[in-house]
Parts: sequence; C-alpha cells; structure tokens
Amino acid sequence: MPPASQLGERAPAATFHRWYSAGWVLFGLAPPAIGVADEPTPTRLLAWAVVVALGLCYASLRGRAERPAVRPRAFLTVLVAGMGVLSALLGGGAALFVVSLPLFWIHTRGSRAPVLWSGAAAVVSVVAGLPREQWDPEFFGGDLTITAFGYAAGVGLGLWARRVLEQGEARAHRLGTELQDAQRELVRAHQRRGAAEERERMAREIHDTLAQGFASIVVLAEAARENVAADPAKSLRQLESIERTARENLAEARVLVGSAPREGIAPGSVARTLRRALDRFAQDTGIAVDAELPDLACDQPTRIALLRCAQESLANVRKHAAATHVGVVLTGGDGCVELEITDDGRGFVVARASGFGLDGMARRLAELGGELTVTSAPGEGTRVLAALPVREGAAA
Repeated sequence: MPPASQLGERAPAATFHRWYSAGWVLFGLAPPAIGVADEPTPTRLLAWAVVVALGLCYASLRGRAERPAVRPRAFLTVLVAGMGVLSALLGGGAALFVVSLPLFWIHTRGSRAPVLWSGAAAVVSVVAGLPREQWDPEFFGGDLTITAFGYAAGVGLGLWARRVLEQGEARAHRLGTELQDAQRELVRAHQRRGAAEERERMAREIHDTLAQGFASIVVLAEAARENVAADPAKSLRQLESIERTARENLAEARVLVGSAPREGIAPGSVARTLRRALDRFAQDTGIAVDAELPDLACDQPTRIALLRCAQESLANVRKHAAATHVGVVLTGGDGCVELEITDDGRGFVVARASGFGLDGMARRLAELGGELTVTSAPGEGTRVLAALPVREGAAA
C-alpha cells in the first residue's frame, strides 16, 4: 500500500491525521520540551532544537501530501535519531516512542518495514536512555517496561489494522471489478435490446411497405396475365399499377437503408394521404370503398401510423376477407383521432389470429400512446379501430 503521504487523502483520513498530529505535538513533543526546563542551558537548548527539528520535519512531510519536502524515510530517520537524543538527555523516552508508534505504520508500506522501523526506534530509545549506573529500578521498571510493552502492542495492533485495511482494499477491488463487469454486461444488454428493437422496427417497416407492395405486384401481375387476351386495356392499366407500385417500393427501400430522405409521406392532411391509398386499393381490387375523411390536423408520426394501419387493413381485406365493400371513417375530437375500417367479408376469430400484421399495427400505435381494437367473427365481417392521441404542436 502506498504511503499515506503519497495519496490523495479522503475526508476521514484527513480528519484522523489532523487529530493525530495535534496529539503527537501535545503528548509527544511538548513533554520533552517541558521536561528539560530545569536542565542546564546546553542540555535545554539541545533538547529544544531536537523538538523543533522534529516538528518542522513532520510539518514539511504533512504540508504537501503529493510531493512532500521531506521524504517519509528521511523523516523516520530523523525521528529515530531524535528519540535517541531526547532519551539520552531525559534519561528515557518511552512517552515519545509510544505516541510516535503510528507514524511508522502511516509512512511505510507493507508489514515488515514498520515492524523494523519501530523496533529500531525502541532499541535506540532504550539504549540511549540506559542509566549511567549499573542498576536503576525506576528505569528498568518504568521506561524499559513501557517501551517493550508499547512496541509489542504497537506491532500487534499495526499488523491487525494493516490486515483489515488490505482486506478492505481487496474487497473494494473485487467489488469494483464486479461493478465494471456488471456495467459492461448492462451495456451489452442495452445493445442487444437496441438491436432487437431495431430488427423489430425494420421488420415492421418492411412488412408494412415492401411486403405489401410486393403482394400487390403479385396480385396485379396474375390479373394482368389473365386479362392480357380478353381485355388488353385492363391489363395495360394493371401493368401501369405494377410499375407504380414497384417504383414506390424502390423508394421505400431506399428510405429503409438510409440512402434517401423519408418523403413518401410529406407534411399535409391525413385525409389526402389516406384518400390516395384508398383510391389505389379500389382501382387495383375493384372493391367498393366508402370513406368519410374530414381534414384533421395531426403530426407526421400520427399520419404515418394511420396510413400504415389503413394499408395493413386493406391488404388483409384483399388477401383474406373476400369482401365486396369497405368503409373507412376518420374522426377527431377530445384530443384523439380515430380511424375505423370495416368490411363485409368472411370475418375471423380474433383470438386465433396469427401473423405479423395485427401485432405490428398494435405495436406501432402503442409507441405513440395509441390503441388498436379489432372486432370480428366468422361470417360477420371485420372492424379495425385505430385510436391515437393528438400531440401538442400538430400541424394541419
């Protein structure tokens, strides 16, 4: 673990260091400075010089955490030497040693270095403070015992704290790795979801445009082939319709692949848009169409959705209903626009309906906050009702 002096400190660590610095000055440096007040002047001045030097070195070390003026190893060297000098001058330095024990763990890495540094400080403090006589009960029963006990307790607590810190860092690293993995998986899930939604959108667009156009081309081509001998004029009209449908399909294909702007439904009245589709349907199939299409104001996405619903419904009538009459009613009011398409065909059981058409219409309307209602029964025709809210800013 990098030394704390080389790390950007977080708020709890900075608070701890401030309180510890104050305690170290108050209980570590102040007692030796006070304790030599009655000593001879040379001794007093030397002790004060050592105390000031230790304080300045520590202040320089703590003053700039990223690039301190004093390196941690240099400070610890000065600290051990200062302990030895003060212990020799005062006849013991257990108090300063005990108060300074956390510094050896704060400013070193791993577990071996602080044990060795604090051990060296304990030895220097004890040896320098040995009494001049052979036996001094006060020293051997006081400073020596406190220093030894402080060293043992400091090593034990330091190893425990370092182990807890390393486990916390390992846990944080593991959690960070898991978080990164989860974020990457979330991104992949979003990408898969986006791809699935885009595939669904493309499938719906192809079904509602290209597929319907190709189906019309096939039906018209079969009819033209049957009428080519009996009614050449009708076959010619059907061929012209085939050509027109093919050109529209080509334009839609260019829009889908992004090589052309969406111009198939220009801004304008939804009634005119639907009228063109109904006229084409009546011309191609010969089925009678009655339409009530008032000029309603709605935005382009709404017009597109209504047109696609109309095209899909008419395609179903042509392929499945065997109808002779189709009714189309467009109404608006109370913040809603509705398109109703009915036929007198054979009908079907709605619950048993399968295929992409009805589901695609429902999804398209749901994306705009609308709803699709299909009512039908065998032999009773079919009613399709598309309802959409009129959004603010709709243009006529």
